Order: sequence, then structure tokens, then C-alpha cells
Amino acid sequence: MTKTNTKSSQSSSADFVELHDDMSSSPLWNADLAPTTLAQRTWSTWHIVALWIGMSVVISTYTLAGGMIEAGMTWWQAMVTILLGNTIVLIPMCLNAHAGTKYGVSFPVLLRASFGTVGANVPAMLRAIVACGWFGIQTWLGAGAIDVLFGMILPGWKSLATSIGGVELHTWLAFFLFWGVQVYFIVVGLEGIKHLESWGSPLLLLGGLMLLGWCVNKAGGMGPVLEGSVDLQKVKNNFWSIFPAFLTGAVGYWATLSTNIPDFTRYARSQRSQMLGQALGLPTTMTLFAFIGVAVTSATLRIYGEPISDPIKLMARFDNVYVVLFATVVVFVAQLTTNMAANVVSPSNDFSNLNPKLISYVTGGLITAVIGIVMMPWKIMQSAGDYVFIWLVGYSGLMGAIGGIMICDYWVLRRQQLDLRQLFEPAGKYSYTGGVNWRAMAALAIGIAPCVPGFLDAASGSRIAAPEFFKVLYTYAWFVTFAIGFVLYWLLMLGHPTLRPAIEER
Repeated sequence: MTKTNTKSSQSSSADFVELHDDMSSSPLWNADLAPTTLAQRTWSTWHIVALWIGMSVVISTYTLAGGMIEAGMTWWQAMVTILLGNTIVLIPMCLNAHAGTKYGVSFPVLLRASFGTVGANVPAMLRAIVACGWFGIQTWLGAGAIDVLFGMILPGWKSLATSIGGVELHTWLAFFLFWGVQVYFIVVGLEGIKHLESWGSPLLLLGGLMLLGWCVNKAGGMGPVLEGSVDLQKVKNNFWSIFPAFLTGAVGYWATLSTNIPDFTRYARSQRSQMLGQALGLPTTMTLFAFIGVAVTSATLRIYGEPISDPIKLMARFDNVYVVLFATVVVFVAQLTTNMAANVVSPSNDFSNLNPKLISYVTGGLITAVIGIVMMPWKIMQSAGDYVFIWLVGYSGLMGAIGGIMICDYWVLRRQQLDLRQLFEPAGKYSYTGGVNWRAMAALAIGIAPCVPGFLDAASGSRIAAPEFFKVLYTYAWFVTFAIGFVLYWLLMLGHPTLRPAIEER
């Protein structure tokens, strides 16, 4: 162990740890996965806030509360559920972010400490596949705005109506146009995303507030709008019977980012910047924009005689091309900022971690873009029920177990002490047995297992029926898997040799 690394590993109270050793010859190393230097950690509190505004102001957030109200919630119950869910997920978000800021490591590199230098690829790939699905969803939604605009300004656009796979040709063209723009930003890299979020966030907030103001004014005021939101309810379910699943869905919305947040906070100037930036940016923006979605949808019921929950369909009601152009720009930036940050950065690093010498960040991003198409996002978004109960709740179970293991490893067992050099040593202390820590794998598999029957029941429309007990567990998927993964990993790892240096330092 070099002098630099010894000093780093013993600096338990240091805010930052920097590795100066040349690890470029390691098969686990490339320039994209290398720990950030102190000079590279330039993201201020505003950059973190802007990151969350850019990721939260998106069509899927706009429609999130709509599914809750359709199921029987009032508007304020939906807002409380979203605020509570995002406040809950903020806790593991900030805890996992700590290692990124202190050590400058990305998500897959941090996973090596708990899952092993090879085993880290398993949770990294689980996270990557979810991100690919989200990439496809957000691309599909953003393409809808382009489709509407082109339909207004290009006379022959709508005539491209040949159906391919049940989707008209002009919609496919809009989809691949938006997809191509995102590929460009993938090639530009992470610094471009930083500036995109910083400049795009004010525009997104302005666009949302302008839409809200216009609709409320046309509908006769905020009071009538909120009173009329009860007409959006399609069924009259009891609040407490539907609250658990929707709360889990609200947590699950950002359960992915709660694991891979080190991919961003490795660039933060300080722990204060990352924690304050996330606290200001995440729960507030999510709740505000979800409220805008509910209020505008309720207002359209009074304005047009029918609720229009999809902002793309609302755009199509406007006959002023300049209004549609501005709305398209807002939607375009919203989907772009969300996809570039939330659904490209992590899978790019995760795919790169499979073979750092062969797969770069850019190559990983291109893989993400292709898989995002293959996962057929237009199928995922077919109904609000599928979106919340199958997609959001389902993958929240995967992320809960991974997050529980990560937090237990870094905060409880290692007390925030990592050997930075060893994270890049194929045969080092984090290689465990053949590069795999079977204890973490067992905790992950066992943690997820109780929610599998409920997921299969939901995904199959109860054709693969599950006992009521497992259905209930599934509605709390993130909480269940987080708790099991955390406790089981803690029990299995007690006394493990890789923990001794941290124990001796205490």
C-alpha cells in the first residue's frame, strides 16, 4: 500500500479522499470509472438543485398524481403521498451519495466494496436495465410533443400514417428524431449534462407555472379547479386501501437514483452541497410539478368538458403555432434533461464496469439508447395501473434490496471507511472469492424473493395467482426488500476480514 493510500484510508474525518496512485494498468480501471480528483469536484449546491429540477420536471411526474386520483384519492391526499414518498427516498439518497462525494467513486465502483469486484456487475446490471426502460419511456413521451408540433407546421406530416407495429409512421419518425438528439448528448459527455441541467431548469419551472396560470385563469380560479378534481376519480376506493401501493410507487420513482446517486455526487464540492441540493431539489420539485399536473388536468375538465391528463394531447388543442412551439421546447428540454441525467449516466457507467478496457462511458450510453428501444416503452405506458403497480412498484423491490446492502456496508459495517486503491485491485481485499461476495448475493436474492409472487400476479393480471400475503408484501416492495437485504447482509458479514481495518480504526 502506498503512502498516499495509507494516509487516505486513515483519514476517517476527512471530507474528501483522493487517490494519486496510477491504477491505469488495472483491468478494473478506465478514465470514466476513475475516482474524480479534487479539481473535478466542481458541482455547487445550485448544480445539484438544478439536477433534480431537470430530472423531476418531466411528463411522467406530471401524470404521477393523476393515477392516484383516478384510483380514488383526493388531490391533497395524492400530494401528501408524493411528498412523503420523496422525503422517504431522500434518506437513502443522501446516505449513498456520501461515498461519491468523499471518495469520488461512481455507483458500480462503490458496489465492489460489498458485492466484489466481479459481483458488482449483478446489481449494476439490474440498475442499468431499469434505466434503459426509463430511457425508452421518456423518449417516447418527448417524441409525442415533436409529433404534435410537426403536425401543425408541416402540411403532409399527418399523412405519413402507415402503421408499423400499431404505431403510425410519423410518430416513429418523431421518436427516432428525439432519440438521435439524445445520442448526440451521450457523445458530448457528462460536462454537457451539467450545463444542460443548469440552463434548462429555470425554463422548465417557468413553462410549468405559465401552463398552470393559463389553465387556472381560464377555469375561473384555483378554488373551482381543486374542487373539480374529484370528478377525475374513476373509482371510489378507500384511501388506506390504495395508499401503500402508491406510496411504494412514489418511493420507487427515484429508488434507482437512490442507489446510483454517487454517479453525480462524485462531482460535488462538499457533503453540504450534495445534501442541501438534494433536500431542496427533490421533494419540493416533485410535489410542485405533480400538483401542476393535477390542477391543469382538473382545469381542462372545466375548459374543454373533458379531463386531458396528457400534456401532449393538451398541446394539440392549441391553435397558435407559437404557443405550441414554446410548449414543445419545454417538453423537449424536460424529457432531455431527465433522460440524460437519470437514465444515461448510470447505465453508461454500469455497462462500462462490465469491461472497463473495452466499454467506455460513451459506448455504454449507446448501448442504453438501443436497449431503450428494444424494451418497447409504448407498451409499458399503456395504463396508469400498469405504470404504477407493475413498473414502479416492481423495480422498487430490486432497488430496495440493493440500497439496503449498500447502506449497511458503507455506514454500519465500514463506518464510511473504504480502501480506494483496493477497489481497483482484481485480487485485492474486495475480490472476496473469485471476485464475488456470496453474502451480498445471498442477501440480494433472499431480499427480493418474497416480492416475486406478488409481481408475477400483478404482471400476469392474476393469471399466475399469488396468496394474499404475498400480494400485500408486494405493495410494500421497496420497504420489504430494503429491510431484508440490510439485516441479512449485516448478519452474514459480521466478522468478515475485509471489515477489520475499519474496526481497528474505531
